[in-house]
Amino acid sequence: MVQGGSMTKKVVSYYRVSTTRQGESGLGLESQRETVRRYVTSHGMETFGEFTEVESGKVNDRPELAKALNVCRKNGATLVVSKLDRLSRNALFLLQLQQSNVEFICCDCPNVDRFTVGILALVAQRERELISERT
Repeated sequence: MVQGGSMTKKVVSYYRVSTTRQGESGLGLESQRETVRRYVTSHGMETFGEFTEVESGKVNDRPELAKALNVCRKNGATLVVSKLDRLSRNALFLLQLQQSNVEFICCDCPNVDRFTVGILALVAQRERELISERT
């Protein structure tokens, strides 16, 4: 698809909630979908696929995320999430994702680059530790 003389950016959306109850209620998912939809629409992007996962952020084995990353690689698409913590709150996991050769956009901080994602990964991990201590 051509828009204004240039190719429209293809994106793959990834949504994650932590619990089955959140997944069944759809409330957390709907909020994420709406955030991503607004971002994608306002930037004239084309959604190429959507993947949804119900899994704790502590778990690094994410079949749906793996599928989303494969679709991105095969089609030159960018992964889009509503917030960085929907990917993970584990610094090592986020740093490995950073090295996966797939571009990704976090709607809550779209100007993140390779340097700042490392910093944000550490902040997200600390947030996970604090949440764990509180619950």
